[in-house]
Amino acid sequence: MDGMNVVGDLFGDGKMFLPQVVKSARVMKQAVAYLIPYIEAEKSEETKAKGKIVMATVKGDVHDIGKNIVGVVLQCNNYEVIDLGVMVPADKILQAAKEHNADIIGLSGLITPSLDEMVHVAKEMQRRGMDLPLLIGGATTSKAHTAVKIEPQYEHPVIYVTDASRAVGVAGKLLTPALKTPYVAEIREEYEKVRERNAKRRPKAADLDYTQARKRRFRTDWNNHTPAEPNMLGLKPSMITTWKN
Repeated sequence: MDGMNVVGDLFGDGKMFLPQVVKSARVMKQAVAYLIPYIEAEKSEETKAKGKIVMATVKGDVHDIGKNIVGVVLQCNNYEVIDLGVMVPADKILQAAKEHNADIIGLSGLITPSLDEMVHVAKEMQRRGMDLPLLIGGATTSKAHTAVKIEPQYEHPVIYVTDASRAVGVAGKLLTPALKTPYVAEIREEYEKVRERNAKRRPKAADLDYTQARKRRFRTDWNNHTPAEPNMLGLKPSMITTWKN
């Protein structure tokens, strides 16, 4: 897990690329899978899960390596995980959370359209009056997108989780009453600062349609243009020497 922390930080800084992250994730998944039988053997019937988490890769996305690793890590830390798989629509995610009486919902995605789908899920949770914490993760997700696009759509906690190893700590804080309130307050204050910084950025120019772009094309008037005379004409002696050599 310490190694995956390093991988996550390097990926976030642009020093490691997706194929390397995927390979690292597969190695960790295999390592954890080796441990699972021993962990399960130590559990007794009296062992109670710390919480129940519904996880899914959102509609339109089929990538699940990161989500699978998060699920394994959570299970190893005694959380019950209901993994709905990939390409899961919002309605199915929220219905599963209700049926399983989940404590947290986790959304994952790797491609850009997943970001819009996560916003849709947050809006739908708000419309249905849900109050479960919402975890956001995946390669294309970010703290900025979560703060600017997703968190304003849902009045309850929306937390961006940078990588698999951090998921356990986040879940633990959200499910511990004494820790949840100050943690959520800290996150919201941090997101507010992100939104303020984002608002101060220069707005992106509006895209032009083809007709407008044609009207604004660069126009030349060669008939009335007099080219500037260069400082010297012909070849410099130093250039001729260089070519001969």
